[in-house]
Amino acid sequence: MAGFRCELCERIIELQVKLYACSARLQMQTDDEALHDLRIALRRLRSLLRPLRKQELCMALEKAASAVGDASGPLRDLEVLAGELERRGQPQAAKIRRMQLEGGRSRLLDGIPMLKLGILLDEWPEDQRRALCDGEWRVRGRDVGRYMRRQRQELAEALRDSSHDRHRLRLLIKRIRYCAEAWPQRVQLSGAELKALRKVQSALGDWHDHWQWLQRALIEPDLAPCVAAWRDRLAQAEQDADQALSELLEYYPLEQRPF
Repeated sequence: MAGFRCELCERIIELQVKLYACSARLQMQTDDEALHDLRIALRRLRSLLRPLRKQELCMALEKAASAVGDASGPLRDLEVLAGELERRGQPQAAKIRRMQLEGGRSRLLDGIPMLKLGILLDEWPEDQRRALCDGEWRVRGRDVGRYMRRQRQELAEALRDSSHDRHRLRLLIKRIRYCAEAWPQRVQLSGAELKALRKVQSALGDWHDHWQWLQRALIEPDLAPCVAAWRDRLAQAEQDADQALSELLEYYPLEQRPF
């Protein structure tokens, strides 16, 4: 137990350093990957903590990271959309989104979600020690395996649902992949399975982007020149995603649930 507790604390501190570095890059606007890298660090932190949510400290920190993820998501969507518009020869529409991004970055960094996350990260080592001394620390390494088994069963059932929701499938696949990457010594997926998960996630991500852009085009008229191309790409992305999902089935057989 002590080894797992130390491992968890070390990983959280490591991700804290990455988050602070990304925040500084975002503040200084030194590169175009700062927001993306910030969200990756948030994702890794959440994936590390999600299997341990029965512990109050872990749940609080995961929720704080989730709140920053929710706040930064629309900004990342704008960033990706701006890049797409530039590639499709729509510089004015791209410029408008870039201008919206500028104010959004400052609001994100100065916002309550980011402030709360910073406080919880700073206080984590002491809070963890206090919980241990008070007999309130009950997290175990085996919780990761139990969480993954539940997620795998949910995905196995969702893959066989004829009316499957691509949004939900994308979420389930991300949870499994990122948990495996967060806890590689405790969740050992084969290279082939990880490759299949990445393939599906990429296809569903492409589908999701184009679906989202078409939804925006309904209320943002300057996106109209891209609609036809986006519709064509959405149809292809659906086919690619369905093919990749069918290939994933062999890794996720249905298990008989105990009565």
